[in-house]
Amino acid sequence: MSMTELDRRLQARLLETRRAEGDWLRLDDAVLLAALDGSRPLSAGERAALQASPLTARRLRSLALARRAQAGAWRGSTGMLRAADSGAAPGALVTDDGAWRLHFVDGPRWRIVLQLDPQSPLAPALLRAGEALRVVDAAGAVLLQGTLDSDGECEGDWPCADAPAVHLQRCGARFSVEPAAADQRD
Repeated sequence: MSMTELDRRLQARLLETRRAEGDWLRLDDAVLLAALDGSRPLSAGERAALQASPLTARRLRSLALARRAQAGAWRGSTGMLRAADSGAAPGALVTDDGAWRLHFVDGPRWRIVLQLDPQSPLAPALLRAGEALRVVDAAGAVLLQGTLDSDGECEGDWPCADAPAVHLQRCGARFSVEPAAADQRD
């Protein structure tokens, strides 16, 4: 039975949030970095240690994100609406890499707020760069565009006639955060 991309992401999220009593880093950074760059594959014992230790798995993910940020390879992050459409505003939506949160504020007019996680390995470089970012739905419509303020946030009016949950559900329940200089889709 093959795993779908969603199954792999859900399994990774479960592993990241799982805690184990007495857990400790079972593999040092040199071993994890060598596995990431492909210069030395993990042995069967090292793979078993990685699977048994949520702390080590989180460290591997952190190193992978830091490498990507240092290489300037961040080209965007994706996320999805994970709740059934109840008509209410969705809670904070989080990208699959955990770097971004998308909030919706109900009022006389809907507002959309993009928030960079300050603990993300991407945060220092993105805050320093002052690069314009955009949030797009799965259909390619721009939902928000701007630069991050000093708190790592960008906000604006919700551009669609439908409420956020309805619109996102209709457009495939996916969204992306990307540099505004990325190829225009609309």
